[in-house]
Amino acid sequence: MRNKTTPIIQLYLRLAIGIPFFIYGTDRLGLWGKYGEKNISWGDWEHFMQYAATVMGFLPYQLAQVLAIIATTAEISVGILLVTGYKTRYAALAAGILSLFFAISMAISFGILSPLGYGVFAVSAGGFLLYAVGEYHYSIDKLLGK
Repeated sequence: MRNKTTPIIQLYLRLAIGIPFFIYGTDRLGLWGKYGEKNISWGDWEHFMQYAATVMGFLPYQLAQVLAIIATTAEISVGILLVTGYKTRYAALAAGILSLFFAISMAISFGILSPLGYGVFAVSAGGFLLYAVGEYHYSIDKLLGK
């Protein structure tokens, strides 16, 4: 169902998912500051990998490292694509899948309340909902007529 607010709502959803993906992905690379500084979660790859190894504690460390690299690359890419609205449908699907895998990993490692409390399932559902929208206003896709 479409109404006159749908373009704004889908833009809001794109930005609400895309901006954090980009920020947290690049935080692992130290783009926003050093570990221990205000509003910095990781600040470098080493501190991020300590967390990633805990979240994926049920996997061998070497596999967790590979998956962390893949996830970080995907999150930064998805963030950029969602914010700009380019290849939006594919980026939204990737956001839904990445967030679902993260939520499942958190649930396995920390219990179900952890991903529920951080809203990771909600982010995943938002990605899947955005995938289902199909038309993306205020986007490069719209400008290109896709």
